[in-house]
Amino acid sequence: MIRQRPVNPLLERTRRAPPRRVAVIGAGTIGPDIGYYLKTALPGLELVLVDVRQAAIDDALARLKGYADKARARGRMSEAQASAALSGLTGSTDYDAIRGADWVLEAATEDLPLKRRIFADVESRIAPDAVITSNTSSLPASRIFAELAHPERATVTHFFAPAWRNPAVEVIDWERVDGDVLAWLRRLFAQTGKLPLLTADAPCFMLDRIFDNWCNEAGYLLSEVSAAEVDSAVADLVAAGPFFVLNMSNGNPIIIETNTLQADEEGEHYRPAPMFRSVERWKTVALGKGVPMDDATRARIHDRMLGVLLSQSADILDRGIGSASDLDIGCRTALAFKRGPIEWLRTLDDAECRRIVERFQRERPGMPGFERAPSAYAAGERHVLVDDLDAGVKLITLRRPEALNALHDELTDEILAVIRRHESDPAVSGFVITGYGTKAFCAGADIGRFPSMLGDAGASERYARDCSRLLLHLDRSPKPVVAAIQGMALGGGFELAMRCHALVADRRAWFQLPEVTLGIVPGIGALVVPYRRWPTAAATFHAMLTRGAKLAASDAHALGIVNALADDFDHLLALAVAQVSALAARGREPLVDDPVPLPPFPQHDGKTVDGRVLSRTVVRIIEEAVRDGAAAASWDAALEAGYRAFGSVACTAAAREGIQAFLQRRSPDFGATG
Repeated sequence: MIRQRPVNPLLERTRRAPPRRVAVIGAGTIGPDIGYYLKTALPGLELVLVDVRQAAIDDALARLKGYADKARARGRMSEAQASAALSGLTGSTDYDAIRGADWVLEAATEDLPLKRRIFADVESRIAPDAVITSNTSSLPASRIFAELAHPERATVTHFFAPAWRNPAVEVIDWERVDGDVLAWLRRLFAQTGKLPLLTADAPCFMLDRIFDNWCNEAGYLLSEVSAAEVDSAVADLVAAGPFFVLNMSNGNPIIIETNTLQADEEGEHYRPAPMFRSVERWKTVALGKGVPMDDATRARIHDRMLGVLLSQSADILDRGIGSASDLDIGCRTALAFKRGPIEWLRTLDDAECRRIVERFQRERPGMPGFERAPSAYAAGERHVLVDDLDAGVKLITLRRPEALNALHDELTDEILAVIRRHESDPAVSGFVITGYGTKAFCAGADIGRFPSMLGDAGASERYARDCSRLLLHLDRSPKPVVAAIQGMALGGGFELAMRCHALVADRRAWFQLPEVTLGIVPGIGALVVPYRRWPTAAATFHAMLTRGAKLAASDAHALGIVNALADDFDHLLALAVAQVSALAARGREPLVDDPVPLPPFPQHDGKTVDGRVLSRTVVRIIEEAVRDGAAAASWDAALEAGYRAFGSVACTAAAREGIQAFLQRRSPDFGATG
């Protein structure tokens, strides 16, 4: 079982400083990628790659240079950033090169005696308090580190390929590891763009139990169907079928190794399918392709593969190997499932879930099943984390890092449910809303059903009104809600922040309303609310709405939009808690029901602040809605002006072009749309 810890890893407290020197042992496949992640995330870090073969080191250093060169060529890195990623990077075949490291990370072959020999050599060369981690995907930490003199500073950090880009990393909580080591790793990973998933010390941990048994089950199906049929039948479940992934990763030996471990530990039903020992590459279909098959065959494969996913997920949750929300997001981010298992448990009713898993258990005796109602496994939030702060404040963290915490219907409803659940509790003084990680508070809202509503003003207007349910509740919430902003707050994210009762922001944070660049309008408040809350900043909002101008946190503070600026996350939360306490004591500012004065819009040149062509039709709709909202006789009537504008813009050629361009990942052409 994992220990109780803050669910937002940035709330972890640790006495350890960030690493200055890191050694990665193993310059094969994943070790260099881990090194590249660390070098790009921690400027100034010294990093040494250690391997027994000089050729492996040379290849690894060349690979990292290639990564940096490609990033620079594509504009993802500046010359200075690329240079920093490669400076302080060395390789060695001599273990003495790890001396002075405050973190040694092993990424060698999955061989327990080998790993123990490596860590014996490591421990003789580094300080007693230096952190040691292994990248194993299956071997329990209790076995790897059993012979260490200081096992309390060691654990498993299991990365997923490609480690420099895939955000997921399992951090293993085993019985002898110091809680401060877990705190340090979780916080460091979150600060550097990773998604640390706290996992118990079971063989294969959490996500490899899913992946390995998913692939192994596909192997067992080969007595009845082909690899191409399996990959085709699961196209709605995963981005790439199991045999495509096994070919890409040369993964057959991994399945043999990991499922043998599980079989030896937990029963013969986990034994690897015999076919994995006789085939090197599978005859399957290219990504996105399929082969014809009859409906009965497709349904049989689909049931079997969904059955193993739900069976393993129930077992993980029943045994406390990981949390439901971590399991769900880990399956999506690390393993590229299109829906996590918790979403499937919510999508299907209990009877259908039981049918699928019970059929699977009949076909694969010994496999785990549901110990409670399937829907019980899906209780709680998938997309928000809830923690307790000082002074009775609840922290709500938006956790959709794969979408920079963008809003969608389920996330919106989860935020609303948490607030409703606690706002009548006298022990709760108020709420702070923040975004997961350091890149984004919230990067807007998913376009959701809007593309299907283009051309229908009424449906689009109703959709905007429906999407405002959380914001309307915040308008009249009996307890204060404060937005704590790191990174970007774009579009719907800024609209969420401006409906909170106070805003605090990191000094590096920034705001933008980019909808006009997509040929649409921000329909859930930004055409109205900022002019009523901060009327002296009207000219700034004009530029944001009609020209896509960005607003730095420091400028927002000077304008009175942001109440306080913070130097780091701890300071940000302290300021947010102080704002909640102050608002709870004095009450929030009342909603502005009277019309507000509005300066005229300046003459528009039809372009954004950086020179991109805009739709003049959309700009006119924005300006008219802002004027109508400012003149409205009540807060609610003003909001209606924004909803109407959203409906109007849905009927424009510009909106159709902008949305199509967004979906096709190209720049829109508003030259012909007007």
